[in-house]
Amino acid sequence: MTPAAQIQTVPVAALAPGPAFVAVSYNIRKAVGADRRRDPARVLGVIAEMAADVAVLQEVDLRFGDRSSTIPQPLLADHGLRPVPFDTRPESLGWHGNTILVSDRVEILSQRVLSLPSLEPRGAVMADLLLEGALLRVVGMHLDLSGFMRRRQVETILEALAAEPGSPPTLLMGDMNEWRPTALQRLAPDLHPVPLGPSFPARLPIGRLDRVFISSHLRVKGQGVHVSPQARLASDHLPVWVRLGLAAGA
Repeated sequence: MTPAAQIQTVPVAALAPGPAFVAVSYNIRKAVGADRRRDPARVLGVIAEMAADVAVLQEVDLRFGDRSSTIPQPLLADHGLRPVPFDTRPESLGWHGNTILVSDRVEILSQRVLSLPSLEPRGAVMADLLLEGALLRVVGMHLDLSGFMRRRQVETILEALAAEPGSPPTLLMGDMNEWRPTALQRLAPDLHPVPLGPSFPARLPIGRLDRVFISSHLRVKGQGVHVSPQARLASDHLPVWVRLGLAAGA
């Protein structure tokens, strides 16, 4: 595994080719950048820089009113992405701002939303995906600022996973609002944290709030915090990415 101090500088393009996929987690701050402009094309440009097959996004919808998406669906198609069709508000892309986008390599098999206990509106999304014949279960989330509520939310997500049929390779990603490296791991001993560098705030990152956990069926072929001029401007978080392959016997 790459030492944590070096992870942030590993470029996606430098990874060796192979039967793998790139998954990204990105809090897009409702597509409002450091310049206070709402620019969804800029956000999608950052995702394109990482050549993501799966993009787990947070804060993708407006918080009030009809909670419409800040990313127009035609713009997604222009970037070779499509949303997992969660059954929520007609103008929304997800659930409490959480959504999952996939590339043309990925087939969507099923999807559901998870209601989480919270002091403010929070939720999680889950999807079963098929990538070149390989099944993958993905959970995206944006957890509470309160440590007590985060614990309850993680417990709710783990209970939902345990209730799902089968045990495919599983990937959990999101803005978990957790500064301590072991707090979430204690709640999910069967899931393994992928070590990542700081991703918040984007201009001068010091916080490791954006986290990734994987089941033992997956192997890490590369990981990092994506840093580019566009990424530093597009949101107050930098995106995190992992390049994953199926472990033998999965």
